[in-house]
Amino acid sequence: MPSLPPLEAAVARLVTDLEYDSIPADALAGARRLMQDQLAVQIGCASLSWSRAVLELTKASHAPGSAHVTASGDEMSAADAAFVNATYGHGFEYDDAHRSSSSHPGSAVVSAAVAVGEELGASMAEVITGIVAGYEVYTRIGILAAPQLLERGFHPHGVLSAFGAAAVVAKMRGFDAERTVHALSIAMSHSSGTTEYTSTGGSVKRLHSGIGTRNGIRAAEMAAAGITGPTTFLSGGKGFYRTFVGRPVADNAVELFSPAASFQITRVWIKPYCCCGINHAYIDGAQQLTARASEVESIRLGIQSGGDVIIGNQNANAYAPQIIEHLQYSLPFQFALAILGRGNGFRTHHDYMDGRLDLGEDSEVAEMARRVKIEVDPELDAEYAGRWIADITVTYRDGSTEHVFVDNPRGTAENPMTEADLDAKFRDLTVADLGADRSEALLTSINAGDPTTPVSEFAALLRV
Repeated sequence: MPSLPPLEAAVARLVTDLEYDSIPADALAGARRLMQDQLAVQIGCASLSWSRAVLELTKASHAPGSAHVTASGDEMSAADAAFVNATYGHGFEYDDAHRSSSSHPGSAVVSAAVAVGEELGASMAEVITGIVAGYEVYTRIGILAAPQLLERGFHPHGVLSAFGAAAVVAKMRGFDAERTVHALSIAMSHSSGTTEYTSTGGSVKRLHSGIGTRNGIRAAEMAAAGITGPTTFLSGGKGFYRTFVGRPVADNAVELFSPAASFQITRVWIKPYCCCGINHAYIDGAQQLTARASEVESIRLGIQSGGDVIIGNQNANAYAPQIIEHLQYSLPFQFALAILGRGNGFRTHHDYMDGRLDLGEDSEVAEMARRVKIEVDPELDAEYAGRWIADITVTYRDGSTEHVFVDNPRGTAENPMTEADLDAKFRDLTVADLGADRSEALLTSINAGDPTTPVSEFAALLRV
């Protein structure tokens, strides 16, 4: 493909050359775990206030089609259904994460693949292939943008989700390399979103995945209609990396997209806690300290530069959360909840929203949070690039100190959730809405992984 520059050609080949039968077993297992977690989160988060608002807004103006909204079963175009479903899936800080790109691929690529699959009458093999293609394009572009994309204030998922969704469509609709490049290039024109919500809130953050997913699908549709984009959209002098990241693309960029490169979908991070993933290592560490919580005098939390932007000192409401977005991005309060044994999961955050959990300035949690001091440690940036760690030092009232260091928090590829814990999270999110029998039927279908199953048959299990 001589007309395409090397990096963009390599990205296109990753999509066009991928076949279901060539996907390694561990990558297929990663795709299954991703689907199980993401679809459960969609079901469990469909009733949140912003989720309901998005559904009603979309129902009022949706395009007709044969794709369905999770839970409600409303029928609409693939782009509109994926917009709603991806919003559900990213709606409560409980969806999967990818450490090296600081992002959340699942809500974009799973929502796009299932919706487009319904539209095309696809099999589950085609859906899974689309998921893998989208996940790999999304995460590998993101790896090459980290950590600067996050440190500059962008929301990586808001920026990357359009690329992932466009790659899904390009694979599932059988685009050639040139049209795939145009789809991804046009997707770049839809990439946006900053992390200002971590400081002053805004439920629009919940929609970043839906916005990016719908736009990625539309970008691919534009490419199919003959609209073109700049072929050097990644590597050009005014392309993605120089503009969004502020530097040229890395020298090893083409190598990262090689067929010989390892599949990033094998490294899915399933969240056990319902808050920003950068908090998770600190939560794991805090849980080791609960026995002496009443003796704590002060807490020093060493943090990486990017983490400080999101959950630390550069988060305006880290020490005084007023709304749910503040709480889910507050390291002092998430640490305090954990060390006091109050929990950091789905129910805890619902209790806060519903007024059953007092986190006011006179509460035990707020008092503990005030003992936390967050310090940026540049050495952590250099030594632990690409993963979020926790460096914790507690000083007790008797003058003694305790140090806890957490490198691989629970749920990461290096410290994965057990199948039993993954299934427990699935049931916690789905049984209330689907009922026990339907929840088990959906779980069984995901675990069986029959590639010949029509996606229409599978998607019917997602409706209440």
